[in-house]
Formats: sequence, C-alpha cells, structure tokens
Amino acid sequence: MSSKIDYERWQTRIAAARGDREVDTLFINGKIVNVFNGKIEEKPVAVFDGHVVGFDDYGAKRIIDLEGKYLLPGLIEGHIHIESSKLTPQRFAEVVVKHGTTTVIADPHEIANVWGIDGIRFMIDNSCNLPLKIFYMLPSCVPATDMETAGAVLTAEDLKQLLNDPSILGVGELMNFPGAFLGDKSVLAKVALGSGGKPIDGHAPGLSGNNLSAYMVAGPNTDHECFTLKEAEEKLAAGMIVMIREGSTAHNLETLLPIVNSVNERRCMFVSDDRRAGDLIHKGHLDDILRMAIKLGLDAITAIRMVTINTAETFGLRGRGAIRPGWRADLCVVEDLSEFKVTDVWNRGETVIQDSENIGEMPQIYDPVKTGALTVPTLPDNSFEVKDLGKAVNVIVTIPGQIVTDSEIARLPVSNGNFVSDVDNDIIKLIVVERHTGKGGFAVGFIKGLGLKKGAIGSTVAHDSHNIIVAGVDDQSIINTVRALVNSGGGQVVVNGNEILSLLPLPIAGLMSDNSAYEIAENENDLIAAAKHIGCPLDEPFMTLSFLALPVIPKLKLTDRGLVDVGKFQLISLYA
Repeated sequence: MSSKIDYERWQTRIAAARGDREVDTLFINGKIVNVFNGKIEEKPVAVFDGHVVGFDDYGAKRIIDLEGKYLLPGLIEGHIHIESSKLTPQRFAEVVVKHGTTTVIADPHEIANVWGIDGIRFMIDNSCNLPLKIFYMLPSCVPATDMETAGAVLTAEDLKQLLNDPSILGVGELMNFPGAFLGDKSVLAKVALGSGGKPIDGHAPGLSGNNLSAYMVAGPNTDHECFTLKEAEEKLAAGMIVMIREGSTAHNLETLLPIVNSVNERRCMFVSDDRRAGDLIHKGHLDDILRMAIKLGLDAITAIRMVTINTAETFGLRGRGAIRPGWRADLCVVEDLSEFKVTDVWNRGETVIQDSENIGEMPQIYDPVKTGALTVPTLPDNSFEVKDLGKAVNVIVTIPGQIVTDSEIARLPVSNGNFVSDVDNDIIKLIVVERHTGKGGFAVGFIKGLGLKKGAIGSTVAHDSHNIIVAGVDDQSIINTVRALVNSGGGQVVVNGNEILSLLPLPIAGLMSDNSAYEIAENENDLIAAAKHIGCPLDEPFMTLSFLALPVIPKLKLTDRGLVDVGKFQLISLYA
C-alpha cells in the first residue's frame, strides 16, 4: 500500500478474496511451491489487482492451465552490480526477466565511483517502468579506500539527499572494513544512514575474531565475501546473514554450500554479485545458481527459499518472496525443479514472459547522458618503464575462479636497465592509469597467471574506482591499449603491438553500453577470442582483470597509487 491508503482498492481485493467478485486470473493444474511449509501443493491460485488473493476455484476473467508445471515466487537477486554486466538497467531487465527474476537489489557503486550522485540517479531513472523492480543500496564507499583515485567522493551528507527515494532500501556493502571495525567517524556516519531498521550490507573478506565482532557492532548484517567454509561458519554463528556468491569470476557456491542446513538455511541466500551479459544469456541468472545448487544435492525448496523469501525478509521487502494472499503476484513457472527451465513470468499479475519470450515492448528509456570522456594526458612511449634497482619485485598472483589474489617475490629479466615481462614464467606488466582528474597519475606492477604471450588487454572497468587497467607483455602494446581506451571514451580492448584486435566501446561512464545484451555478448566473445589469440587461456580474462585494482579484496592489488597489501591495508613498494 502507498503512504496514502486507498481503502476502496484494499476493500475490493478483500472482496475478491472472499469470492464476492470475479478475480483477474486463476492458475489451475499447477504444482505450487510453498516456501513457508516446504511443500508442493496442488491447488488453484487466484490473482486480483496484481496480488494473490486466495487458493480456491474462484470465478475468473482469465484461466491459465499450468499443465502440471511448477508455480513459484518470482526470484529475488539480493546483491548485484548491474554495471558489471555492461548493460543499462533497462537492457539488464530485458535478459534477466526471462530467467524468472522479478526483483533486484543492486549496489550502484560502480557508476557512483565515476559519476557520483549523478550516476546513482541515472541508474534509478533508467530503472523506471520495467517488468521487474530494481531497488538500490546507497554506495557506502566512494571511493572504496584512500589508496586510489575515483571520479567522485561521496560523504554521508551527499548520500542523505537520496535516502527518501522509494527505490533506496538501505546502505550498500561496507568495503572499508578496517574503517568500520576501528570506528572511523566518517564511515560510521554512512552506516548511520541505515538507522531505523534499514538493511546494511557487509563486505568483510577474511575478517574473524574480535575484528569481526567490532565490524558487526558497527552495523553490517550481511556478507557476500566468504571464500572458505570456516569463514562462512564463523560469520553465520556470529549472527551474520551469509550470501553465497556465484558470479562470472567469483565461484563460491560449491565451496560454501555445505554450510546450509535445516537450522540455518533461512539465514543464507544466493547472489550473483557480478555477471557478464554472455553468462546471463547462455547460463542464466539466479535460475543458473539454483540448477547448480540442486545438482550439488541441496533440497530444491530450500534452494528456492534462498532466492525468494530469505532475501525478501533480509531486506524488509514485505509482500514479496512467497505465494501468499495479500502479497504481490510476482510469479514464475518452471517445468521441473532440477533443470529449472523458466517458461513464463508474471510481474504483479501481468504476463511479461510467455513461452520463454518477452511479451510486449520494453519501455524505451534513453535519457540523454554524458558519455565517458576520459581525462588522461598524453603519455610518452616510455611511461611504464621499471628501473632495475638490483632487487626482486612483488608480484600479484591470480587464483583461478576467485577474485582474491596471492603474491610472490620474483626476479625479472632486464633489458636496457629496465625490468621486462617474464613470459616463460607467466609474469607480465600490469598498469593502472587514473582517468578522472586529468593529472596523469599511474602505477606499474607485475601480474602472474594471465597467460599472455604477446600484446595486451585493457579495460576501463576496474573495480571500484574504474581507472584504466592494462596487462601486457610489451610497453608498445600497453601504451597503445591505453590510447585506444582513451580514444573510444572507455571500454575493453585487445591490442598486439600497433594493431587493435578487438574493441568493445562502453560510452556510459566507461562501464556500460546502451546496446542489447546479445550485442554486448557477441562483442565480449570477440574480445575473449582475441585474448586467446595472444595467449590468454582464461574464460573470463576481463572479469579477472577488472578485480586486480580492487584494494579491499586480499591479498595484493594495484591501484593508480601503487601496490596495495590488503591485509595491512596500506601501499607497499613494488620492489621487495
């Protein structure tokens, strides 16, 4: 109900529930997934005025025969960064609704780190009148740390102006976990925006013991950064709600699924965090996670609860997450509870997907937006040389299937007094160039595990400040990669020497495009093929690259200000 109660409309729904008037839709011959009692029930479901009103053979304007298929609540995404799909909210909706998603809780801190409040407002405006509801959490860490340069700095006072927007649910993931458990006043001021019962998301990889307790006292209630079973068990036992993440880069589901049992399953949920367009199309969204969990042995109804009622209750979304009289008729149909193929979807009782296809036209929301001009001065060809000082260097080491990294110390080959890539040992250069202020700041490091044999790959998607990040074998390819990204106004590119092998322009903040998911996915496939051509064996090279500048995820990362030891939460020297 709205703040101004429409009693007449409310009374009409009650009359429909009594059977005193015809309902809009009656679903018959379906197997109803009851997330309250954990049973499959064969009974009619009546919908009136966008709400479920009862379970009887009501007179109805429209009867839908489910022919033995399963009817379940629409799926709810509890934590995602839409920008990481490279899609605008509208384009994102076009693809995920087909997979049964009817509600999304997103954190727009990617675009907020580039455009600040204007970026958040762009996301909210682009989410209007879609066949699903997108809620947003206020980005609490713009920038994530003081060890990088972002395009904006958002204080608690800045964020307060958005607090009363109906699309804002609470406070987004608190990535500055040292600031939280040390009681930094500016951090606590942002957490205080969630006072009065608004949800506050956490982000505390590896946090344990007294520091975890202090972090929880600061306010966060959820965590999606568990990488080990022991960590997840400690956080659950302490009272946190654990989000089990399965994204395009971070694959935590198989590791963490054993924590879920009959005692704690209502305090667990599945989230995707980051999924690229191609994965949304070909693998799916939350439906893909459900398939995986069920195949790994999780009870199907328990799994469904973890993307419906559990998420709704965590975020205070009363009226969503279950098939219940008085609640929204956000529904989807699957043929069975193993393959989980979604065939039909209803948003507030209106058909939006029928026989796996969109019904009707998606609203066209092409608001004029400034595009992603990058303010980077001209860089000389020798900008990224690293002098041999007679010392070894600290090297970032990637870990397959994770966004955490490791580190090692290595001696590198030398040419003309400068360190160069050691291709035989899979160690190449990694550079981050600041793109927001025009001051031309940059840092150089080395990365192991990307597999490049020649050329370079680069992106303006580099969590969370989204500066230019490039990994490359030789300086000429690296500098040409930077120039290609600047000239295109942002995007992702593969370069070999002076040749651009593949380019995906991302003109909206250097993060997104207005193209469809299918166009983006095709372009992504071209990028991945080009990366493989220069030796990179990874299935998700650009997702992996995008997290190498994130100084709130262990162990060693690179920002425009230098190498960051995340455990110590401080900048360290490149030289060991």
